[in-house]
Amino acid sequence: MAVRCEFIDVVIPIANIERVFPGGFSAFETQNAGLFGGRLWHDDHLLRDGAMNAMDAKQVVAYWEGHGLVAMETQNGRQTWRDVCVVEHLSGGPTLPCDWIAFDSVRQCVYLKGQAAEPIVGREFFAQP
Repeated sequence: MAVRCEFIDVVIPIANIERVFPGGFSAFETQNAGLFGGRLWHDDHLLRDGAMNAMDAKQVVAYWEGHGLVAMETQNGRQTWRDVCVVEHLSGGPTLPCDWIAFDSVRQCVYLKGQAAEPIVGREFFAQP
C-alpha cells in the first residue's frame, strides 16, 4: 500500500507510533478521529500528516519529537530523516535522504520500502459522515 502525497507530507511509520504513543496507533487514531480524511490518512505501514507550509510541517515534526521520535540524524557527514520523513512531492520527494521510504513522483505517493505500492490511500478512504 502507499499513501497519497499532497502539499507537504510528514510521514511516520506506524511501527514508530506504536513504539512511542501511549496506547499505540489505535489510541492515536481514537484521539485524532476528526482529522482522518482531512490532514491525516494512512495505509498499513505509514501515517501521513499534512501541512500547507514549512512552519506547519515543523510543528508536526516537533509533536512527534515530543513523543520520543528522533526526526533527523547524521550519517556519513550528511543529515538524514530517521523516525519521520518530510516529503514535498512538487519539489522531488523527501526533503532529506530517507532510507525507509520509496517516493513515486508520477503517482504522487510514498510507501514503505519493500512493501507493495498499491493501492494508493488518500483522504477519500476516510470519508467523514
